[in-house]
Amino acid sequence: MPGGRLTQQERRQIALGLADDLPYAEIARRLDRPTSTITREVMRNGGPTAYRADLAHRATERRAHRRRPASPQGAESAPQPHGRDAEAVAEYEETFTTVLMASGLTKMTARVLTCLFTTDAGSLTASQLARRLQVSPASISKAIAFLESQSLVRRERDERRRDRYIVDDELFYQATIASARSNDRLVETARRGVSVLGPHTPAAARLENIARFLDFISESITRAAEQAREVLHTKPGTTSDDPARPGPEHG
Repeated sequence: MPGGRLTQQERRQIALGLADDLPYAEIARRLDRPTSTITREVMRNGGPTAYRADLAHRATERRAHRRRPASPQGAESAPQPHGRDAEAVAEYEETFTTVLMASGLTKMTARVLTCLFTTDAGSLTASQLARRLQVSPASISKAIAFLESQSLVRRERDERRRDRYIVDDELFYQATIASARSNDRLVETARRGVSVLGPHTPAAARLENIARFLDFISESITRAAEQAREVLHTKPGTTSDDPARPGPEHG
C-alpha cells in the first residue's frame, strides 16, 4: 500500500471514479489506498458531487503550506495519555469527523463532537475545545448550540462556574429517541393530507402509506433503543448476557 499524500494523478482518478458513481471502497481498491483516505479526501473537498481534482490538489498544498510554521504545541502534537500514538489518534479523529460529516453534520459540529467522543473525560469547556481544535470561541459556540438542539451534548457548570460540554452514554440513547420522535410531526401532517386530498385518491393513499411507514419505523427504533439501553451502561471488559434485555431505569 503506497503511503504519503495523494498525488494529483490519484486525485484525477478519484474524480473519474466519482463521475462513474463508484463507491469509495472501489476507488480505494483501484488506487491501493485505505477507503478512509478516499472518504476523507472527498468530504474535505466539496463532497461527491462537487469534488474537483485540481482544486482539491491546490487546496491540499495550501493547507500544507499553512501548517509548516505551526507551533509544535498544536493539537496533533500534544502529548497523548495511555501511551497512544499521536499520529494514529489524529488520523482516527479526522476519519471519525469525515464519517460524521457524511451523516449530515457540518464540519465544525463534526469536529467538536469527535473531540468530545475521543476525550477520556467525555467533557471539555469551550476554551478547551477552541484550543484543541485551534478555532475561535464563536465557532465552538455555534457548533455546541446545534449539538445541544439535537440532544447530542449537554451542558453543566463545574466548580469554577465554567460551562462544560458533555457527551455520555445516556445522551446517545436520548438522541436516538429524539430522532425517532422527530418523525411524529411528519406522520401527523401526512395523515392530515389524506382528508384534504380525499381518502380514495392516489395522492391520499401515498401519504397514508408514508405515514404508516414512518410510524412503524419510529416505533421500532424506540422499542429497540429501550431494549438496548443497557448496552450503553456496560463497563469496559464486561458483556451483557442478553443485550436485547431491557436495562434498569436511568435518570
